[in-house]
Amino acid sequence: MLGLLGRTGSGKTTLTRLLFRLYEAQSGEVRLDGVDVRDYRIADLRRRIGIVTQEVHLFQGSVRDNLALFDSEIEDDRLIESLRVVGLQTWLETLPDGLDTLVQSGGGRLSGGEAQLLAFARVYLKDPGLVILDEASSRLDLATERRLGEAMERLLEGRTGIVIAHRLSTVERVDEIAILEEGELREHGSYAALTQDPASRFSRLLSAGLGDELE
Repeated sequence: MLGLLGRTGSGKTTLTRLLFRLYEAQSGEVRLDGVDVRDYRIADLRRRIGIVTQEVHLFQGSVRDNLALFDSEIEDDRLIESLRVVGLQTWLETLPDGLDTLVQSGGGRLSGGEAQLLAFARVYLKDPGLVILDEASSRLDLATERRLGEAMERLLEGRTGIVIAHRLSTVERVDEIAILEEGELREHGSYAALTQDPASRFSRLLSAGLGDELE
């Protein structure tokens, strides 16, 4: 699990878009499992990668529709399991019509945290090998972010994860840290090693307090 840090404009989101082939690399290579992403069929590549951003798109339709993205072949047991894994089973049980409960376009019945957890459940259903969380909790309060952190651990179990963050507390659970500045990698190492090195950029950022954000 890699925590990717950097100020706005440092290149964090650009890096993930190159990986997902929303952008094409003009030089160099981006590799997934040792294979240049340009050698994959687009559909195959994107099946292997799940992305959750700070903007969760919800549609006019049922909870089932929003979770399965209108794929009627996904069985209810799988949908319910995905909600359980990310911590939404209790929320589901409160809904008047369960999976058939209608959701308004843009949210309606869901808080910001619940919408993010629903996006996590979508990724769980997709079962990708790589999960990218791009500022997924940047608009949430710290208590809700902790809840997402627990769901994130369950979602990423057995998978590779890239966690892009402004808020330093978001990357407390990662294995490695990479810091970007002006499109270049300035620092990379294990969370433990960088934390213990007072000369590291990451250590200096932590000294300002885990609640602080990179702007």
